[in-house]
Amino acid sequence: MKKKEDSGLTWWQLSLLGVGCTIGTGFFLGASLAISMAGQAVLISFLLASFGTYSVYHFLASFMRKDPQKGAFHTYARKAYGRWAGFSSGWVYWGAEMLIMGSQMTALSIFSKYWFPSVPLWIFAAGYALLGVLVVLTGAKGFDRIENIFGVVKIAAILMFIIVAAIAMFGSFHSRDSLFFPQTVQQFIPHGGKGLWASLVYAFYAFGGIEIMSMMAVRLNDKKEAPKSGKIMLTVITSIYILSLGMALLLTSSEAFHADESPFVTALDQYDFPYFADVFNGALIIAGFSTMAASLFAVTSMLVTLAEDGDAPSFFQKKGQNIIDLHLPALGLTVAGMLVSIFFSLLLPEKIYEYMTTAAGLMLLYNWFFILLYANRLITIKGFSHIQRLGGLALILCAVSGTLLDKSSRPGFFVSLGFLIILAVVVMIMNRVWSRRPPSPF
Repeated sequence: MKKKEDSGLTWWQLSLLGVGCTIGTGFFLGASLAISMAGQAVLISFLLASFGTYSVYHFLASFMRKDPQKGAFHTYARKAYGRWAGFSSGWVYWGAEMLIMGSQMTALSIFSKYWFPSVPLWIFAAGYALLGVLVVLTGAKGFDRIENIFGVVKIAAILMFIIVAAIAMFGSFHSRDSLFFPQTVQQFIPHGGKGLWASLVYAFYAFGGIEIMSMMAVRLNDKKEAPKSGKIMLTVITSIYILSLGMALLLTSSEAFHADESPFVTALDQYDFPYFADVFNGALIIAGFSTMAASLFAVTSMLVTLAEDGDAPSFFQKKGQNIIDLHLPALGLTVAGMLVSIFFSLLLPEKIYEYMTTAAGLMLLYNWFFILLYANRLITIKGFSHIQRLGGLALILCAVSGTLLDKSSRPGFFVSLGFLIILAVVVMIMNRVWSRRPPSPF
């Protein structure tokens, strides 16, 4: 018989896994997109997104504490509204994670081109995809260990930037008068409320990963510690996000940030810190690869759960034999989706990151919105939780609608909308199938 501690997680282990699954290219590169739209007011975007993210996790943790489920939000959607809801939630998540992995592979390739500028993006993307598959093949325990290590590396990378930035700000490199303190409202929010509104989706995207954390919460030794784990994880992440971004914006004008370079590398470009750019770029690659591997692990697990619930072909439940005791068919479909992302990075190398990041962020938010929508069907909502739910719904709506305000975000919006339309058609067809036979794997 296995010992409890060998199979379960403590709250702090889940928090560390949450950090590993969350901090990645959405922050290290996507933040540049948000800064280009909102300027220094991007800090407000991140605070708002933090509140919205915690609202979603608060209810997921409440569901988990009351009724632990392997499929997490997919299973809860099914309990709240029926089979169509579980089917839709699971496949929207699968589509979102496929786009997220494509976005992450593109970002990793952009980071890698810092050292090898002549190598095409798709070659790097293919290499990282292969490494991601190898991580998943290590199994759940191997994945936990790797993500824990990556989580520590990510925090260390941000702390390294904060220390180096502090040296630049208060050492001999910089005078206080030359720091970029906003003197007017125009300097703080150069593109007005429209820019702040448009940046919100990228701030939310930097917190993508809490849904993976909720899926892992079923492995907690004490399910009642799920809210505590998420609260501490989000407090840590929000603090280091705001502090590091604030320091970057003080060191460099917001106009200097652009989508093909991390804001932290941009902020210290003008200073002569030997090897900082190379070391930090390596940390960025580790961070991005970590979240890509987490997405690959989570989306494969979700596909297996969908198959077990009869919402995907039963073939995806099958495991390999002998040495590789994993759900290889589910992993195979996910890898096929990754190959499609690599193909797009070959066709559209210039704009692929912005398009995929926007579409991925939106697909994730659609699921988050649905979670908040059905929350009152599964638990009794009291006191401040009402504000959390309504505030989260409003912020997510703002983030989604904000993508229509910027021409670089609109293609991603229409990609996500197209996926929803296709899914709606599939749901209507499946409803007819379900009405003719009892629930079973199709």
